[in-house]
Amino acid sequence: MMNVPRRRIGRKSKYGNIKTFVDGRLFASKREAARYSELRILLRAGEIGDLVCQPRLACPVGSIHVCTYVPDFSYWDHKKNSQVFEDVKGYRTAIYRLKKKLVLAVHGIEIKEVR
Repeated sequence: MMNVPRRRIGRKSKYGNIKTFVDGRLFASKREAARYSELRILLRAGEIGDLVCQPRLACPVGSIHVCTYVPDFSYWDHKKNSQVFEDVKGYRTAIYRLKKKLVLAVHGIEIKEVR
């Protein structure tokens, strides 16, 4: 009998997330899609502004580009009068924790975690 490799259809993700479409956008998880829906409501209510999905933050150290950090959302909070960068997290990987510290050190930006 010959071993024939099987093709995995509908393979589960490593952390159990399910990709979800909302407003024609593909989100990495149901939790992230739900947070986007909440932020859209806050945007329409005028509590936040300038909502951006997956903004890119370059993290250079000196003249060396170390990485690019991509949080899930950024927006302007009108109540706090400040820019907010958010990441929806179910599991905090070691790489995520390192990049979060790097963003704080390079840009002075504290990433807000939403669970």
